[in-house]
Amino acid sequence: MATFISLCSFTEQGSRAIKESPQRAEAFKATAEKMGVTVREMCWTVGAYDLVIVCEGREEAVHAALLKVASLGNVRSETLRGYSAAEFSKLIAID
Repeated sequence: MATFISLCSFTEQGSRAIKESPQRAEAFKATAEKMGVTVREMCWTVGAYDLVIVCEGREEAVHAALLKVASLGNVRSETLRGYSAAEFSKLIAID
């Protein structure tokens, strides 16, 4: 399964309802699991981003889950494809 790292920022709406963020995170995990996505890690952060999410799953399923959460209006995200050392070694071995 592919790994994806999402860097999330709260929208104004999400900031106003900040106390509900842990419950929204649990709801996201449940929704993602139903879509075949495993949420490996969720970390609230301080700095340029408010939340970092690490997911595993098929690309289409991960993107669908993230689009679904984005449609609720509480977060905006930027998602990166992540590779393990072994996966990356295979990528750079291609001539």
